[in-house]
Amino acid sequence: QVQLVESGGGLVQAGGSLRLSCATSGIIFNAYNIRWFRQAPGKERVFVASITSGNTASYADSVKGRFTISRDNSQNRAYLQMNSLKPEDTGVYYCNAFWFSAYWGQGTPVTVSS
Repeated sequence: QVQLVESGGGLVQAGGSLRLSCATSGIIFNAYNIRWFRQAPGKERVFVASITSGNTASYADSVKGRFTISRDNSQNRAYLQMNSLKPEDTGVYYCNAFWFSAYWGQGTPVTVSS
């Protein structure tokens, strides 16, 4: 059974930081590419960042220079370090693992107050 479990969300003031974690099980983690998405209230889910199985990272323009995606293959976990948070970063953050199949976590909420 595949599971992706996000954690680390919460309430933070603008300018603050949070570190999200995506714990996975049931997949060959080091073969999967990992992506983070976020969904703001009333809006579509949008891409935030990704990291390939070969450790190449990419980011949405809105988070470049502020967010860092990483992975720990020994722990089957991925992370999203979020710095200099802005109110527009508010939303539910989802972890996605994809290779031949794609899997989603249930999300962790992030609220950035101004």
